[in-house]
Amino acid sequence: MFTQNASHSQYGTGGKCQSKVVAFIYLSKTNSERQEVALRYHLVGSQHTLLGSPTVLALEEQPLLTDITQQTMTCMEVWGGNRSTWSHFVVPGLDLWVYSQPFGNDDCGGDVYYLSSCASGRVTRMFLGDVAGHGAEAAPLAGKFRDIMRKNVNYINQSRVVESLNEQFGEAASEGRFATAIVSTYFSPTRELSVCTAGHPPPLIYRVATKRWEPLRSESAGLQNLPIGVVDGQEFAAAKLKLKTGDILLGYSDALLESYDADGSILNSAGLAAIANSLEVDEPGKFVQALLQRIRDLNPKNLVSDDSTVILARANDQGVALMDNLLTPFRFVGRLLGN
Repeated sequence: MFTQNASHSQYGTGGKCQSKVVAFIYLSKTNSERQEVALRYHLVGSQHTLLGSPTVLALEEQPLLTDITQQTMTCMEVWGGNRSTWSHFVVPGLDLWVYSQPFGNDDCGGDVYYLSSCASGRVTRMFLGDVAGHGAEAAPLAGKFRDIMRKNVNYINQSRVVESLNEQFGEAASEGRFATAIVSTYFSPTRELSVCTAGHPPPLIYRVATKRWEPLRSESAGLQNLPIGVVDGQEFAAAKLKLKTGDILLGYSDALLESYDADGSILNSAGLAAIANSLEVDEPGKFVQALLQRIRDLNPKNLVSDDSTVILARANDQGVALMDNLLTPFRFVGRLLGN
């Protein structure tokens, strides 16, 4: 199946066009090929003639982002967006790595990511959304998602966040656009992680006790929710789990899940977990790089036609600083007055 990506026309001389050559560029989305294909037609009136054979335009592989930025997350902060980034954070209870690379080396992509920290630093929230469309199309929604994260930065229960996202995106969904999302909230005093996916691939979980990666499963419907904005008033269930020091949650965009193995079959979450289990995990930053490179090496079609985003969260033993404890009520009151 081919979908139109761009077009260009060359017109003959004179006031009225008698004939023209039109070039269409299509992006193949079949399982057997994932290439740009150029078709050139000579049009005369209602007649058209294909000029030569279709020209295959290889999709250029983007180099992986290698320069990681050490970031600082302050209390009451919301960090993120839909731009290219390779960043590392340390917050109470979690070490965080965020990798995002828009399609085609664009400045912005359709993958939207955010991290937030509450007034005391005890509540860390992670958001990863995949918005239909790329770049500028996703930017307005990225801003709205950020506002929702900011308004709920101090709430441990993340149901308000997901329900607000669903309501905010309802109008866009009625216009034929949709978004999938994964929202995770970690409360460091109890080491409890809440994970809600809305039409999004299930994250992978690594347990130190087993030293194995597995797709996150839930007996509830927490990992089977519809994409956000599809059903008004939808209730979003969530999976809840406890993290021990060294346990890891890996969220990712569908570009990884929809990659191919060496035989041309879709990886899916089990295939992704198998790749993860073949890699060293002691240094998560290097693990993310190795995971993306291994996926690329499997098949030349992988990670070249969509945005690629990964959020990795590893549990640590870091507590909340005394100063953050003392300043918590003042930050909270300041936020209330600011609103």
